[in-house]
Amino acid sequence: MKRVAILISGGGSNMLRLVEDMTGDHPCRPVLVASNDPAAGGLAKASQMGVPIAAVDHRHFRGDRAGFEAALLEPLLQAAPDIICLAGFMRILTPDFVQRFQGRMLNIHPSLLPKYPGLHTHARAIEAGDAEAGATVHLVTPDLDAGPILGQTRVPVLAGDTPDTLAARVLVREHQLYPAALRRFAAGDHTPLYL
Repeated sequence: MKRVAILISGGGSNMLRLVEDMTGDHPCRPVLVASNDPAAGGLAKASQMGVPIAAVDHRHFRGDRAGFEAALLEPLLQAAPDIICLAGFMRILTPDFVQRFQGRMLNIHPSLLPKYPGLHTHARAIEAGDAEAGATVHLVTPDLDAGPILGQTRVPVLAGDTPDTLAARVLVREHQLYPAALRRFAAGDHTPLYL
């Protein structure tokens, strides 16, 4: 059974889908939900589901990313995860941190990578006149949103879409893609999944 830690920054909707899926014959179990924001709504939800939680407030480490990551590492190492899932974790991790978990850290990104790494993905897709948008699960590497793709899901960009309406439709698909991609990855299948 693989041990999974999930890093969040907000409400944790993708985290909830991952935790809900890690039951029965799933090859993983959640061992920690951690956040860079002690007020993140997802922490209370995880705790209610019986998952241990931790918070390391990044605001206490202004300009000291190494210090923040050292503090974040403490609960992670105690939880001893086999896999780390970034689920709306809004901090960019240093290459040193990423390399410590190389090949074991997953992220979900709200675009069809390699298109639109970084922020404001839905607005960028609309501005570019794209016919499709979507989400990508990928392995985390030191280069932002550039790791090997483990899964993708597509939605059409509709006439009159705003970044918010597009984001809402993509999020529904994220909630299907991330648990399925994690299940495959944990079982040793690293071929991309397309939903």
